Amino acid sequence: MSASRVLLLVTSSSYKAEDFLSAAERLGVAVTVASDHEAALSDVTPGANLSVDFNDPDRAVSVISNFHPDYPLSAIVAAEDEGTVLASAAATALGLPHNPIEAVRTARRKDLFREAIRDAGLPAPRFEAFGVGEDPGSITGRAAGRIGFPCVVKPVSLAASRGVIRADDEAELAAAFRRVVRIAAEASAQRNPGADPPDDTGRIIVEEFLPGSEVALEGLLVDGELRTLAVLDKPDPLDGPYFEETLFVTPSRHPVETQKAIADTAAAVARVIGLCHGPVHAEMRVNEAGIWPLEMAPRPIGGLCSRLFRFRTGLTLEELILLHATGAPIDLINTPTDASGAMMIPIPRAGSLVSVEGTDAALAVPGIEDVVISLRPGQEVVPLPEGNRYLGFIFARSPDGPKAVERALREAHACLEITIE
Repeated sequence: MSASRVLLLVTSSSYKAEDFLSAAERLGVAVTVASDHEAALSDVTPGANLSVDFNDPDRAVSVISNFHPDYPLSAIVAAEDEGTVLASAAATALGLPHNPIEAVRTARRKDLFREAIRDAGLPAPRFEAFGVGEDPGSITGRAAGRIGFPCVVKPVSLAASRGVIRADDEAELAAAFRRVVRIAAEASAQRNPGADPPDDTGRIIVEEFLPGSEVALEGLLVDGELRTLAVLDKPDPLDGPYFEETLFVTPSRHPVETQKAIADTAAAVARVIGLCHGPVHAEMRVNEAGIWPLEMAPRPIGGLCSRLFRFRTGLTLEELILLHATGAPIDLINTPTDASGAMMIPIPRAGSLVSVEGTDAALAVPGIEDVVISLRPGQEVVPLPEGNRYLGFIFARSPDGPKAVERALREAHACLEITIE
């Protein structure tokens, strides 16, 4: 048995498991995958899989605690938002390094996050949280007076821009509120069929729309210190009415002083909400008024986008996370000089996926490293704001800088012929 065993928390619909398992094999680290479904070969490979209920953290912690004596764990890593609270609770129970559970809950809840940022004096938009049962008509008047237009309506606990809608007047706000309430209820039913919705689905936040460009920061908290791994630009404007993320490109084209301000803001956010251990992914808006924190999640970048990172040491992001989790010393890590990027292929409309043609032509575009179609023909595709799955991913790398990467990604995307019935 390996001296280090990591419990990896992933959902059954995760993109992440394969890359983490490949990283663990390269490092010689034993991994147990804890998921919300029973693995088909769990009896053949004892200790490799564990079934847990992400919607019942107390019971899941008990399952993990009972597993630990037979397969001692040295760390617990949450690959996605759904596992972050459980990771903290289980690590606390086992005495393993972890983020404080209240810090994780604050990061997961947009209303709590906004309150913490505002109360600490960091830049925060005007906002107010409303109950899902409140009358949209009364909400529009209050929001118009306290927040103004344009504004953004969003559930307090969903990720990847799901349920996020811009409203430019009272009529749009009322319609957006009703729609977001439905999306939050549907998401809750998908996560926990037949059960009462958790508290975090009962709140909707309405906040001031922030103009400007959007950036992301990928980081690693080591002994409470934030180490910035990359600042990523989002070249496509995210102005609504929906906020579908498409492109991540690094290195950032913002001035060096702006990038330093982004990193400093991220470090301040981590301190304010109490995160101190492991990977973080932060989102911010940049405009003439400063750097505005939108969110910070105690997990790595979403989807397959971590594949855009290749560090000078040759490590992948998953390898770096696993090394840190198992207590290996983490020296200064710098991204390579080559620019890189990823495109999350947009879903053009709802329906049933028939085919995606043109991947060979896309791969032939100079700088393109891979094209991954993550949905199968016949699967339902749902665009934002209701959807929560990507059609696929395109990856590019170039020694000619981020503009060349962005150009390659757009050219490769133009090669794809997506048929949806």
